[in-house]
Amino acid sequence: MYALGEALKVLPWGTRGSIATPGPARQRYGGNTSCVEILGDEGTLLVLDAGTGVRPLGESLPKNLKRVDILLTHLHMDHIQGLGFFSALYDPEMAVHIWGPTCPTQSLSQRLTRYLSPPLFPVRLPDLPCQLTLHELPGDVTEIGEFRVSASLISHPGSTLGYRIESASSVVAYLPDHEPALGQGRVPDEPEWTSGFDLAEGADLLLHDCQYTESEYIDRVGWGHSTFGQSLDFAKLCGVQHLMAFHHDPSREDDALEGHVRDAVERFEPSFRVSIGAEGTAETLRS
Repeated sequence: MYALGEALKVLPWGTRGSIATPGPARQRYGGNTSCVEILGDEGTLLVLDAGTGVRPLGESLPKNLKRVDILLTHLHMDHIQGLGFFSALYDPEMAVHIWGPTCPTQSLSQRLTRYLSPPLFPVRLPDLPCQLTLHELPGDVTEIGEFRVSASLISHPGSTLGYRIESASSVVAYLPDHEPALGQGRVPDEPEWTSGFDLAEGADLLLHDCQYTESEYIDRVGWGHSTFGQSLDFAKLCGVQHLMAFHHDPSREDDALEGHVRDAVERFEPSFRVSIGAEGTAETLRS
């Protein structure tokens, strides 16, 4: 559990990108796709994305919880594939709020129903027994319990959001699918030209896309992801305290992942802390 200040706790339940990859070579950092729990001191619970990691998260929910908010960055399958298996959706006493990106052609409900309906899933979105409310973003800054949530569109194919979550003492930025170096090969030096800067500026903890090595990126420009080095550059530009490498490539085994991150840190010598996102890793941070 990551704890920032006195009021913000962050727990990854899934850190992989693209597709779930269980197996012995990925046990240290996990094989589930994107899902992160944020729990406030007053009991407000946010779920960042609903990849396959959201299923075990659902099994851990407090018995007295009456509301949960799911913040979707976008609707690629690796970020919503676990949604239909999230236990809170089947609790008639639970208020579930799903926040996601707006689209000019279809509502969030219409787009989610394409997955939560036959033949892809046996239960239709409108038939879920929970008290379900859908919200489309970006918009005004949103107050959810003790959290102040900001969302902006960022550089990734399709309508994709990044999030900034602020408590009274700490700031977490979540940009799991992000390519701020698109078209340039490197992250711009000017904040006003950099996708996601306003979301991550001064964050205590930044969870950011670190999917590719530099050699892999050459053939994947425009796919919407970053290299380890680009993520370090972005974190430096934004002045963050701690970068958590996230959205690990499904082909990357744990040993290789550690090696690539270590090499990038040795080359860039960042002044901030760098860690590798891992399912269920316990750690305490102070802002």
